[in-house]
Amino acid sequence: MPKMKTHKATAKRFRLTGSGKLVRTKGGKSHLRRRRSKRAKKMYSRMLVVECKGEVKRVNRLMPYASKNQ
Repeated sequence: MPKMKTHKATAKRFRLTGSGKLVRTKGGKSHLRRRRSKRAKKMYSRMLVVECKGEVKRVNRLMPYASKNQ
């Protein structure tokens, strides 16, 4: 049976933590940030845990070789 392919756009946007949680970065941090407050700009660097079970299921299907499937 052939290998399954990883969806590369998904692999660049999401990653799994050591405990198996799926995390993602926030969008909107590349340009047009001049008018944002310093605190708001700092918040863009945080990783967010993906809570929705449907999203987690979809990402796991797109990244079959992620280290821990949930």
